[in-house]
Amino acid sequence: MTGRAIGLDDIEDLALGAVVLGTGGGGDPYVAKIMLAEAIEKYGPVPLVDAADLDPDGLLLPVAMVGAPTVIVEKFPNGNEAHTVLRALEEHRGDKGVAVMPIEVGGMNTLFPIAVAAELGLPCVDADSMRRAFPQIEMTLLTLDGISSSPMTLADVKGNYVYFDAQDNATGEKLVRACVAQMGMIAVMSAYPMTAAQCARHAVNGSVTFALEIGRRVNAIQQGKPGAYDEFLTFCEAQILFTGKVLDIERHTTAGWARGTVTLEHLDDRSRVMRVDIQNENLIAFEDGVPLATVPDLITLMDIETGVPMTTESLGFGQRLHVIGMPAHPRWITPDGLALAGPRAFGYDLDYVPLGGAR
Repeated sequence: MTGRAIGLDDIEDLALGAVVLGTGGGGDPYVAKIMLAEAIEKYGPVPLVDAADLDPDGLLLPVAMVGAPTVIVEKFPNGNEAHTVLRALEEHRGDKGVAVMPIEVGGMNTLFPIAVAAELGLPCVDADSMRRAFPQIEMTLLTLDGISSSPMTLADVKGNYVYFDAQDNATGEKLVRACVAQMGMIAVMSAYPMTAAQCARHAVNGSVTFALEIGRRVNAIQQGKPGAYDEFLTFCEAQILFTGKVLDIERHTTAGWARGTVTLEHLDDRSRVMRVDIQNENLIAFEDGVPLATVPDLITLMDIETGVPMTTESLGFGQRLHVIGMPAHPRWITPDGLALAGPRAFGYDLDYVPLGGAR
């Protein structure tokens, strides 16, 4: 990144970091990389700004793709959805946006908002609402601080558009999920409209830069640079929980989510088996039934030969993977953060387990 702008040379590193933070979800960034490259070639590099440097009362335009990541591989946006939802949001708010904001830094939802910013001639805020990806819209640090996800706007590839004003963020998630299922499991959404001052106070500031820096370190691993893996783990405060070969994958799309499990056999000790449960994102990693990592901490699968971080839809039999655990933003590891996005929030009869803590 040069001069606080995202240029063509940043796209690949940003995508790599986004997949790490996507923990399997957020969508394969391939399509978003193409969209961003075309937007930058047409409109130039996208300024990356701090919310604190904007007009405190300026309206931010958060945007994301929602639905099942497995569907995004085959069903692409048509390019008009983001304009529809953001212009509708401006109309309902009676104000013009001063910057675009990613709702999450994970998978394609890191790159997609930057492409939208380029097309609208706006900067992108170096922030998001969770510093990872989560499958449910209410699972944000903004919810913890009382920021409403409404009004919410949603559009699909066929031009259908809806507007919600939900009474609470959990209800907003239910309304969006129901519409996404009818929209073919993928749509573009704007939610959590806020001022720059609210973003500076309540969002995770610096998260786009964080994704880019992670990606640079993953890139170094892929280039075979000495010490690159240790540098990556140190930067992310991460650890390798398990190294194994994929034995089994169970995966299906239902109710707007990609759900399933991936089972790995340890490379050095075939008696050791790990199962990773998935709901768009990797939720919990069990070794022989014992949890070694749980949401809201991050669980990322990375190919040990190529250094490629894996999305849910790219998993395949026989792959040799590191299962990497990475601590969540500290705000998540609080009583209300765990209540919103810990294991019990996903239906598990299980309390949060610190990384590797149940060995």
